Amino acid sequence: MTNSGLFAHLWYLDAIVSVEINIQPPYFKMISMSQFARPKVVISRCIEFDRCRYDGSMISSDFVKALKPHVDFLPVCPEMEIGLGAPRDTVRIVSVDGSLMLMQPTRNLDLTAKMKDFTSRFLTTLPEVDGFILKFRSPSCGMKDIRVYSAASKSGAISKAAGFFGGAVIESFSDLAVEDEGRLRNFNIREHFLTKLYTLSAFRKARSENMLSSLNRFHEANKLLLMAHSQKETRMLGSIIANHEGLDFIEISTIYREHLAKALKRPPRSASKANVFMHVLGYFKDKLSSPEKELFLQNIQRYKNKKIPSSVLLAMLQSWTEGFGQEYIRNQSIFEPFPEELVELCQDSQCEWAAEELFAGQQ
Repeated sequence: MTNSGLFAHLWYLDAIVSVEINIQPPYFKMISMSQFARPKVVISRCIEFDRCRYDGSMISSDFVKALKPHVDFLPVCPEMEIGLGAPRDTVRIVSVDGSLMLMQPTRNLDLTAKMKDFTSRFLTTLPEVDGFILKFRSPSCGMKDIRVYSAASKSGAISKAAGFFGGAVIESFSDLAVEDEGRLRNFNIREHFLTKLYTLSAFRKARSENMLSSLNRFHEANKLLLMAHSQKETRMLGSIIANHEGLDFIEISTIYREHLAKALKRPPRSASKANVFMHVLGYFKDKLSSPEKELFLQNIQRYKNKKIPSSVLLAMLQSWTEGFGQEYIRNQSIFEPFPEELVELCQDSQCEWAAEELFAGQQ
């Protein structure tokens, strides 16, 4: 959560803080010094870029609009790329003798080979990117749950599958920040997407410098964020960076990238975040009064019981970081995982724990 996200919940601190915790009006002034690497994202062209849907329309997305100043987008419309115009007759996925085909029923046209050929050429020649935003429920771009029909003509849906382009993206780029614009309407999914996107972008920039010291700096700056996502993978990443085997830079960065993706696969669970907050508290244990520590421990329990958001605890830790000049903690990305201008895209009345349920069951 970024600075503005922390401030958004400081009203809550006024209500619960009964002892001084070094936060005085106007609380504390933080000037963001983060320089974020600019992510590269492939996006379905019909989302805020072109009127290329089957009916000649364009999908409106406030999320994508807000991202445009901060992200380098690579728009693509697979259906236009294989020669279909806009507007155009709809296409559908059809099961024929157990094989999935992309058909245009009004013309009885089989587009399967063309779509597979374009998808292969596009994805294999794609420059290094950090994520994808795809049109949901599209037989070409959809990631999952696309209706499969028993015939090209009028028939009922018999099953569901991934779209031809979207399915290939999931198969080849599942380690990236990949979402469809339907799921991104959820504020918690947005936060995880942005956190993963900007962390991967930062790693791409660090790796491009071709120096182990750059990877070390990346790891140190993101250690708490990674611990909140997966302590197991964070330990593994630390071991990789230590390089006891004497591997060369390419080998180290490749292995590190694989485990980084594993660490970021899911949003952090509340219990894991609470453990990280307790870890950070250790940096101040000799500088805080007993009432201050007791209040923090009480708020940890409130957070575990889903009574307060994590930003309350982050605000307390950040205030102590500034008050005591703890440079290592100040530079941790957990306080600002993505530009603060994007924080409002992830805020509403939903509790932050909803994302855990949305990712449940995904391997």
